[in-house]
Amino acid sequence: MQSTMQDVPLLVSRILRHGSTIHGRARVTTWTGEDEPHRRSFADVGARSAQLAHALRELGTGEGDVVATLMWNNAEHLETYLAVPSMGAVLHTLNLRLPTSQISWIINHAPDRVILVNGTLLPLLAAVLPACDTVEHVVVVGPGDRTVLDGCRPAVHDYEELIAGRPTGYDWPELDERRPAALCYTSGTTGDPKGVVYSHRSVYLHSMQVNTRESFGLSWQDTVMPVVPMFHVNAWGLPHAAFMSGASMLMPDRFLQPAPLAQMIESERPTVAGAVPSIWSGLLAEIDANPRDVSSMAQVIIGGSACPPVLMQAFQERHRVRVVHAWGMTEMSPLGCVSHPPGGLDEDAEWAYREKQGRFPAGVEARLIGPDGEEMPHDGVAAGELEVRGPWVASAYHGGRDGEPSRPEDKFRDGWLRTGDIGTISPDGYLVLTDRAKDVIKSGGEWISSVELENLLMAHPDVVEAAVVAVPDDRWGERPLATVVLREGAAPDFAALRLFLAERLPRWQLPERWVAVDAVPKTSVGKFDKKVIRRSHANGELDVVTLGRLAPPVAEPTRPEPSPAEAG
Repeated sequence: MQSTMQDVPLLVSRILRHGSTIHGRARVTTWTGEDEPHRRSFADVGARSAQLAHALRELGTGEGDVVATLMWNNAEHLETYLAVPSMGAVLHTLNLRLPTSQISWIINHAPDRVILVNGTLLPLLAAVLPACDTVEHVVVVGPGDRTVLDGCRPAVHDYEELIAGRPTGYDWPELDERRPAALCYTSGTTGDPKGVVYSHRSVYLHSMQVNTRESFGLSWQDTVMPVVPMFHVNAWGLPHAAFMSGASMLMPDRFLQPAPLAQMIESERPTVAGAVPSIWSGLLAEIDANPRDVSSMAQVIIGGSACPPVLMQAFQERHRVRVVHAWGMTEMSPLGCVSHPPGGLDEDAEWAYREKQGRFPAGVEARLIGPDGEEMPHDGVAAGELEVRGPWVASAYHGGRDGEPSRPEDKFRDGWLRTGDIGTISPDGYLVLTDRAKDVIKSGGEWISSVELENLLMAHPDVVEAAVVAVPDDRWGERPLATVVLREGAAPDFAALRLFLAERLPRWQLPERWVAVDAVPKTSVGKFDKKVIRRSHANGELDVVTLGRLAPPVAEPTRPEPSPAEAG
């Protein structure tokens, strides 16, 4: 017997056609910082995407060529998202928050032939271009000082002039769905950034998963606000998923500060939004101090790093906004799992699930590998390194030796992606991450979770942010160093903070070393940059306060056996 189903390739061009016709009246609203934002229908986006494809073809862009963007979240960036893969080229989103040396390295490694850049980012591009060997054309989107590019080798074009008068239809090629559609690089926290190449098939399937109820559940009744940058893992897949489902989009452009975000939420009434915890922490402080109605947001997706439960609770209790935890990676397109509780639970029972990283969908298989290479049970107790596989999970990195894909052993094993995360999985598929393998604190033969310490510290009313790292200790090998950002006017009472932790954790897990800082260093995608903290400590640059041993409580909670640290 043979299948009788049609073999229709899953292509970005099909998302483009569907969104611009079936959902042609949906809108893309780009915030301008002025009285009236810029509005464009999906039908207009589709027509302009075709015009852009014609223009890029005239510039010599062929199938397989790499076209880069150095842009904010706006309508023109969405047009590029759709046009470039649909014409057979490869979209490469450049992370504008990386150091200029890394950006130029990535451009050459891709390699990029054309770069589309927002005018406000021209000074950054001007600093990058001298080290770039492959770029032939620069297309400038929107106003900006073009004189900073005077004398640069690539030809410079204006976006609107380039697409003006061109046909609003395009004969999109029928491509192999496994051909490359988009390219994103990891943030390069250790070594050079690594390129992940998404196929048309993976983008299409990932978009379908984003739109399911067990993930984000987008529909034509929604307005999605992707605060997460479009240069970071395709804005978590939200642009493609929104165009597929007909969900209108609210694009914040470069206005990512708490005050303008609060203003655009109150004005445009988005129903779904996504960003890393630091963005939502800033927004919470803003709307607490300057109240605005943000209750339209039925669902706020928080990913990128673990979300402090106190942040989730504050949004729900004070602003009627439901925060949903999600987890993923650049190598996973990025969606891994989303934390929706099972049905039939009361509110207290739901919280136990909402604080987890989420439940795996059908498209992602997961396993836990123990320290000796054994596979650990999914019982919610046994911990191991998380490994995953699936149709939108990477099997290699771009651009290894002789152009072949690269599969370093520390990232790929037997067809599985090694995430570097340590955690547990329950029998019904809920993931709890206790730490990154490189961040877990190994003290006296026991593991201490830096994430748990951080979340508990950020539940204290005097703590705005907290990052915990392992530092060397002569007796125990490693001990936790707590780096905290205090609320304005709060005194650095580290002894009180440790007592606060002592009510919630065993004494041997409590930090002795404490530092108060103005801000926790962050990576280009808003995660705590713990390597910077560790380096600053090693160089003696931190004003560390060391507390003496904490006296035992009157009644220590009983344990089957004391840990090595407690036994000492």
